[in-house]
Amino acid sequence: MPKSIEELLPPKPDARLRVYAYSIDSPAHLGLIKVGQTTRDVKKRIEEQTKTAGITPKILLDIPAEREDGTAFTDHQVRARLVAKGFENYQLEWMRCSIDDVKTAITELRTGKKLSGTHHETFKPRAEQAQAVKRTRDYFHSVWQEDMHAVPRFLWNAKMRFGKTFTAYQLAKSLGATRVLVVTFKPAVEDAWQTDLESHSDFDGWQYMSKQSGVDPLAVAKDKPLVYFGSFQDLLGRDKAGNIKAKNQWVHEINWDLVIFDEYHFGAWRETAKELFEGEDNSQITAETRLAYNPELDAYNEDLDELNEPEAEFLPITTRAYLYLSGTPFKALATGEFIEEQIFNWTYTDEQRAKEAFGKSNPGKLNPYAALPQMRLMTYQMPDELLAIANIGEFDEFDLNAFFAANGSGASAEFKHKNDVQKWLDIVRGAYTPTQVDNLKQGSHRPPFPYSDVRLLPYLEHSFWFLPNVAACHAMANLLAETQNSYFHKYKVLTVAGTSAGVGLDALPPVRQAIGSGHEAGSITLSCGKLTTGVTVPQWSSILMLRNLKSPETYFQAAFRVQSPWSQKNPNGDNPNQEEIYKPVCFVFDFAPTRALRQLSEYGVGLSPSDNPEKAVEELVSFLPVLAYNGARMVQIDAGGILDMAMTGTSATLLARKWESALLVNVDNDTLRRILNNEDALKAVMNIEGFRALGDNVLETVINKSEKVKETKKSKGENLSPKEKSELTAEEKEYKSKRKQIQEKLIKFATRIPAFMYLTDFRENTLQDVITKLEPDLFKTVTGLSVEDFHLLVSLKVFNTEHMNQAVFAFRRYEDASLSYAGLDSHEGLTRYGLYDTVVARDTIEAMPA
Repeated sequence: MPKSIEELLPPKPDARLRVYAYSIDSPAHLGLIKVGQTTRDVKKRIEEQTKTAGITPKILLDIPAEREDGTAFTDHQVRARLVAKGFENYQLEWMRCSIDDVKTAITELRTGKKLSGTHHETFKPRAEQAQAVKRTRDYFHSVWQEDMHAVPRFLWNAKMRFGKTFTAYQLAKSLGATRVLVVTFKPAVEDAWQTDLESHSDFDGWQYMSKQSGVDPLAVAKDKPLVYFGSFQDLLGRDKAGNIKAKNQWVHEINWDLVIFDEYHFGAWRETAKELFEGEDNSQITAETRLAYNPELDAYNEDLDELNEPEAEFLPITTRAYLYLSGTPFKALATGEFIEEQIFNWTYTDEQRAKEAFGKSNPGKLNPYAALPQMRLMTYQMPDELLAIANIGEFDEFDLNAFFAANGSGASAEFKHKNDVQKWLDIVRGAYTPTQVDNLKQGSHRPPFPYSDVRLLPYLEHSFWFLPNVAACHAMANLLAETQNSYFHKYKVLTVAGTSAGVGLDALPPVRQAIGSGHEAGSITLSCGKLTTGVTVPQWSSILMLRNLKSPETYFQAAFRVQSPWSQKNPNGDNPNQEEIYKPVCFVFDFAPTRALRQLSEYGVGLSPSDNPEKAVEELVSFLPVLAYNGARMVQIDAGGILDMAMTGTSATLLARKWESALLVNVDNDTLRRILNNEDALKAVMNIEGFRALGDNVLETVINKSEKVKETKKSKGENLSPKEKSELTAEEKEYKSKRKQIQEKLIKFATRIPAFMYLTDFRENTLQDVITKLEPDLFKTVTGLSVEDFHLLVSLKVFNTEHMNQAVFAFRRYEDASLSYAGLDSHEGLTRYGLYDTVVARDTIEAMPA
């Protein structure tokens, strides 16, 4: 019987040909790379070439010399390909080029394609990236089929490290887009957009431009795709008359195929930046926040109407479609700005679920998610003797800013409560046992404090300490250097705060240089805001939250710095399916438990605002375990426990703010028009207490004046006379003031709902059913609005039901938790909570030990 070709061909030899490249640090070899080949161990081969000369080489490349069809290529062919591309063969095997040029030449030999620039990467989109492209493309085409002139919008709610730049380019390519505009609040992310386009072979021939290139975009090659990267700061900067600056008029002259808004959360970066950098001095705050949010853009966030207009109203562009990218699009999700079919979600939970599933279904294969570590949150209740130093609020929350307060700068900086901070340092390394936890004699296990538990120590080899301000950073560096803290002397302490550390990404290179490969000395990076967004230091494996943070966006932007992958593929050079992972998990250590759990619950709920809040948090903590030390022992907390602690730690004042939030109501022009166009709705709002006092034509006034002001600014611009400018300013102030008053009246009505909830007894029914079916008369008595009127206003989106669900949920959990402290059960046998328009299960929650 004849044999198959496979049987006749000899097996691949164990000694496979490999191509390698290395450089040496010497003036004579500056800018040169040696390209060679061997069938032996690459490290040993290079060592043979350099050891006798006392040279330490830097290995840049070590890969099999094989094409996609299984045939081999040689180092001679690699160098010949480089020469053909215009690079100098300096001497024998030495080439004057970059390592990316070498990789590009190898990719050409492997694939048989000729590539421009340094397009050497050939990796394929991951499954979720391909899904994002397909769903978005299908949605765009479905809209265009209905109306060829429509301009569809789509949101990618994608966590950090999803690969949004590469995936967005894949979408542009699948759409056949040749003119793509990328706009962001954060100019610092430009490097990623440029690198992805210029390094991957899928985008060979594409042109990349930005403000830095200094080339006229209208003069570039028409037959090649163009990507232009710009910041909102540059493109939205206006002159004194409110017009788009002349230098940006070209943006309007190009008919864009796709406009991508990166970091899409209007205004959120302004607040986030302020919170992140509030520990810096004024000059640094200005410099740092200008990188993330420019003051020139404040006009776009003065009221809700500015944010809900069509994009063309605030950016002078024409385009076929918009793509929005954000890892924390809480506002866009909560306000219903995008409906379900316009959203692709890829959260931390999705990522970790994919990692787990791939490992189970593809044993032995290289898991593309394996290097993305699982996060773990560990919270610590500080002993009473330290809590007494700095506690705030109704529930005596530990005030990290007050505890770590410091004076002075540089070598003279010192903590106000130095002795107590020293006790804290002793606690975290297990060298100090406060009186209240001195129960080890009774057989209790020593709790796992960060720098004392051998299971945690590998993840503290390189840590990030997030402190309140510059003085605190310097004071901590000084304290760690003192004799009694010799334990910490084995770590390099890097102080990244203040003017000397640089602005934005300028602060990053010294940190990377100090950490090096990460396998030698350990490090502690001290910061009060720098390097907490948009940067990657793979070796950081843990973050210590030592300052107060208000928003979950800020908290998790900082926390996700430690979730970056740290691994090496094919470490031994003999197995492409092997990857050595140095960081399988990463840790967030927090010393203000209630606030930490509140941030976690808000993050989980915020990314799925229309779902069951408990389910959202439950899914998150299934892949982000929470361990809490309560002063006696450390236990794992489930979703119910997290929500209970978060809500119980919410003071009545904070809870009331949920019912005073502007997000509960919509007062943009579209909503006001819907009210005006519905006679019953107009009568209903006029029945709300105090509304009629605003005037019968208040809605029309706001709409008409706001549109008139914008139209006048566009048409006349710098040609406005002083009198016209004055009149325009007065009209602008008037309509914004009236819109604010409308908002306040609607919010005042919303604050009546908690009173109605106290009086009703139907806990397992949705509030909507209680209002409309069970207690309609009581509702009108308490709020002054009939059931029919309220239902109509809800249907017109005057009230935001998703936010109401969260507010009702918080109210009911808080009320029950408060009563339980008094030994009461609000409703015995209660199995479900009714929210506004949905119902959630009330599972039995095992109380944490006191």
